[in-house]
Amino acid sequence: MSNEQEWKDKLSPEEYRVCRQKGTEAPCSGEYYHNQEAGDYLCKCCGEILFASANKYDSGSGWPSFDQPASEQVIHYEEDASLGMRRVEVSCDHCGSHLGHVFDDGPRESTGKRYCINSLSLDFSGSDAGSRDE
Repeated sequence: MSNEQEWKDKLSPEEYRVCRQKGTEAPCSGEYYHNQEAGDYLCKCCGEILFASANKYDSGSGWPSFDQPASEQVIHYEEDASLGMRRVEVSCDHCGSHLGHVFDDGPRESTGKRYCINSLSLDFSGSDAGSRDE
């Protein structure tokens, strides 16, 4: 989409605030925070596959957390010095939608990364593989 009015027409006001204005949803409030179904997490704005349920884990942070993206090519990384912190913002490389942030405090037995993602920036496509435990 090329203009902000098109995004406002497509997204709810809260989705627009998070995805297009780099907002953050309240902790533990997101639709996918406790989701344990098998499947893929897609960009709310463009449908790009961003994360797989196999890489989701309970970080205790209050947001869906993943140890890696579906592919490095789907994520854009940018330094974020807002709010008096130094963080790395992650967004969809295809459409620029804000997703959340990535931190280096994830599970050491895998990547050591914690992609802390807003549920409002995601859609979910379940698979027939059934649910899994977190």
